[in-house]
Amino acid sequence: MVGLPPEDSSDSTVRVDSDNNDGASNDEQRVYFVPFRWWKDAQDSTSGESDLKRGILYTATPGTSYVGPMKLINNIFNSDLAFNLRKEEEDSLHNAENGEVGVSGRDYALVPGEMWLQALKWHSDAKIAAKGGKSFSAAEDDMADVYPLKLRLFIPRETNSLGVKISKKDNAVELFRRACKIFSIDSEQLRIWDFSGQTALYFMNERNEFLKDSQLQSDQEILLELQIYGLSDTMKCREGKKDEMLGQHPANYSSGAPVLFNGFNSNSNSNFVGPGASIFCGRSGEAGYLGLTGLQNLGNTCFMNSAIQCLAHTPKVVDYFLGDYTREINPDNPLGMNGEIASAFGDLLRKLWAPGATPVPPRTFKSKLARFAPQFSGFNQHDSQELLAFLLDGLHEDLNRVKSKPYVEVKDSEGRQDEEVADEYWQNHLARNDSIIVDVCQGQFKSTLICPECRKVSVTFDPFMYLSLPLPSTTLRTMTITVISTDGTFPPSPFTITVPKSGKFEDLIQALSVACSLGPDETLLVAEIYNHRIIRYLEELADSLSLIRDDDTLVAYRLKKDIEKAPLVVFTHQQMEGHYILGKLTSNWKTFGIPLVARLSNVVTGSDIHGLYLKLLKSFQTQTEEVLNVRDNSESTAFEDISPKEHDASSPVSNGFEKPPDANRDSEPLEAELQFYLTDEKGTVKESEILMAEAIPAAGVSRRLHVLTYWPEKYVKKYDTQLLSTIPQIFKSCFFTKKPQESVSLYNCLQAFLMEEPLGPEDMWYCPGCKEHRQASKKLDLWRLPEILVIHLKRFSYNRFLKNKLETLVDFPIDDLDLSNYIGSRNDELSNRYMLYAVSNHYGSMGGGHYTAFVHHGGGQWYEFDDSHVYPIGLEKIKTSAAYLLFYRRVVD
Repeated sequence: MVGLPPEDSSDSTVRVDSDNNDGASNDEQRVYFVPFRWWKDAQDSTSGESDLKRGILYTATPGTSYVGPMKLINNIFNSDLAFNLRKEEEDSLHNAENGEVGVSGRDYALVPGEMWLQALKWHSDAKIAAKGGKSFSAAEDDMADVYPLKLRLFIPRETNSLGVKISKKDNAVELFRRACKIFSIDSEQLRIWDFSGQTALYFMNERNEFLKDSQLQSDQEILLELQIYGLSDTMKCREGKKDEMLGQHPANYSSGAPVLFNGFNSNSNSNFVGPGASIFCGRSGEAGYLGLTGLQNLGNTCFMNSAIQCLAHTPKVVDYFLGDYTREINPDNPLGMNGEIASAFGDLLRKLWAPGATPVPPRTFKSKLARFAPQFSGFNQHDSQELLAFLLDGLHEDLNRVKSKPYVEVKDSEGRQDEEVADEYWQNHLARNDSIIVDVCQGQFKSTLICPECRKVSVTFDPFMYLSLPLPSTTLRTMTITVISTDGTFPPSPFTITVPKSGKFEDLIQALSVACSLGPDETLLVAEIYNHRIIRYLEELADSLSLIRDDDTLVAYRLKKDIEKAPLVVFTHQQMEGHYILGKLTSNWKTFGIPLVARLSNVVTGSDIHGLYLKLLKSFQTQTEEVLNVRDNSESTAFEDISPKEHDASSPVSNGFEKPPDANRDSEPLEAELQFYLTDEKGTVKESEILMAEAIPAAGVSRRLHVLTYWPEKYVKKYDTQLLSTIPQIFKSCFFTKKPQESVSLYNCLQAFLMEEPLGPEDMWYCPGCKEHRQASKKLDLWRLPEILVIHLKRFSYNRFLKNKLETLVDFPIDDLDLSNYIGSRNDELSNRYMLYAVSNHYGSMGGGHYTAFVHHGGGQWYEFDDSHVYPIGLEKIKTSAAYLLFYRRVVD
């Protein structure tokens, strides 16, 4: 049998704070808080004279810290529940005696331990008598339904009432949640009868005045512990003691703490817990706290669940939808969804915040979503940011307070002050858009456009609902280009540069010039190489870098500026290669290496061409000694004695392969020396041979002379043909090599977003000055910040050929995101500091993956929402490379 504690028990009825040590004595009995009807039924049957006359009746009224229509929700973001107890007159007690109160379930009684035990005995005997059982004993099941709750009593300004404060600091979170439910004063009237005599101690007379002596000063509080009975959620503990369960607090959770699921599969009756932890048990959902309710996955709906949980824990949005939001529904808005999206979301949010809720299947909301946004129909995986964007816009239009939108003419700035123009744009926006979403989630950009031709400047101020920030690795592009000298002083050198992804060829030239330390008297000629030939020259500075693909190979030739007018000579190389065809060795000339380029300055004969070519090959030598002079007398005679041949059909072979020179020629000297032939721009046709003593022909209209060079075997051995043939691609990606994880600050992402950049060819701006569409430069600035700031990290990229996800780790602030340095408008009344309260995460690849949400739920505790499952998570686990949507709320300075 479990009875009352002895009167000398150290567990006293009234505990006094350390500042007030002369409070209630330790021999006082416990005070029980019970349903009034439960106690009155027992009293009416056991007492001839009603004990109601000995009680004091109080009515609960909002306290000084009571804010908003839904105190239950405010308690998640504030630490205390506060209300006042106003003493009622005698006629209220008379009504109670006549049985006119206590039926609603919102009437309670404070009774001493002896009185509680008597009532408990009467109710137990009544049940036993009905079943023909044995006599009463206070069983463990009855005592298991008792739990403690600590209240602080104080004197408010009103002299006829007693202040009550229930704090998370004094109670376990689960008990505080129950207290919020019991002492809610939003719906029906809450009344409390005190039959314990505890509150009467603070009265000095019958005029309802409270004592103001040393026992209870206005700046002091007395801690009173109540034993709550008959009001629990019948949450039982299958393992471990009840005190262990009550002692758990979210602040104590860590990676090794119990993992709590607020809801699970409908056929489950137990919660999953970590190893070695006490177990939270009971019916599905009973172990969760207010608002910690999961959403069932209906089939690839984790993207929707993640976004909804973040929005469903946005403070003012929660207050709004738990209040009377239906009066603001605008079913006649042609841009809205007949109010159906707002109604479906409001109903869903109320279910998520219902006390003791089990995981909610969002079927109604999903069907409404599919009806108004067919792209979300079916059961395919989607983007949580796209869902959030649609939902915010849909909620705004469904709840738009503007019934008839006026026509607003947009005016240019025309030299006016930014503050004046911004306010004008904002007021015009509010004239057509006024909703809870605008109040909480919308800010304002300053957008500046500059025409590249007439330099016309256009400034506008546009609203935004969220910020879509690029990751810096997506705004910049890494390119590798090989730089080649045109005087043979150094071998080809690859340089890796970083340029704006949406930049122009001019940006490439500037970055490469710095990388290779280009002299002031030098310039670069960039060409694309394919199949050992130059296929195009990149000379238009305004061309977009998007024209260069990652698998292209580019070279840049360093040329002197002082002889820019001199024509160019382009050398393409070929060497003899043997192939076996049907068992027979066949030899052909094959192109190899990087084409070499030089200026034709003071070059007039074939001999000059020969000398210039050898000069270009100096950096490719493989021997330490000087290359032998190939123009000795006998060799010169051999060249001069050979006259140009007519090229019959058997001589050249198409596609860059040539037959060896005519076998009737004196082969020994010819096979040992270089041979030069004029060719076309593609280097595939062998034309007339360039003889040593003869003048070279003019370069032609293109001012480029194309020369095909045949290499004998001895030159192949004397020069590093491998070096001559090696040229890297612009960007070499490796599928199977895991890249080291990149890390970037959120502030860097914001800076990249606010950076000035040219508009793309598909986003041309109509310049009012030129009266034509121009590829203007655009600059964004933050002008007005919202109370709730949603940041979208652009992890997904799409093009015609590839879908990619960036796994970059973004280092985002949790407690203090300070945007003071990024805001254009200086408003000292509003803070520019923000605190993170929710994160939508995406794990996995583009085609599928999984979404979850992290939510800050007050008291410094974070929770992970993984569809139906909800469990605490440590602060150190919030920052991951899966972070996709960040939700911040303004911090009041």
